[in-house]
Amino acid sequence: MKAIVIVTLKSTVLDPQGITIHRNLESLGFSNVSEVRQGKYFEVEVDDDLNEADRVLTVERLAEEILRNPVIEEYRILWE
Repeated sequence: MKAIVIVTLKSTVLDPQGITIHRNLESLGFSNVSEVRQGKYFEVEVDDDLNEADRVLTVERLAEEILRNPVIEEYRILWE
C-alpha cells in the first residue's frame, strides 16, 4: 500500500521560496495566482501484510517524528 505524505510550512510561517515563486509567476503573466506555498512530497510504501490500523499508525508516526519539523511544518496523508 502506498501513502503520499505532503509536508508544508504552517500558514503562520513565512515561506520565502513560495514568495519568490509567486513573484516570478507574476512576471511571467500569471497575475491571477494569489499565493504560492512550497513543500515536500514523500511516497511511502507500507507492507501489505500489515492491517489497516498498523499501516495508518506507521505512516502517521513516520510523518510526525521523521518527515516534518513540528515547530514550523504540518502534514497530510493521502492513501493510494
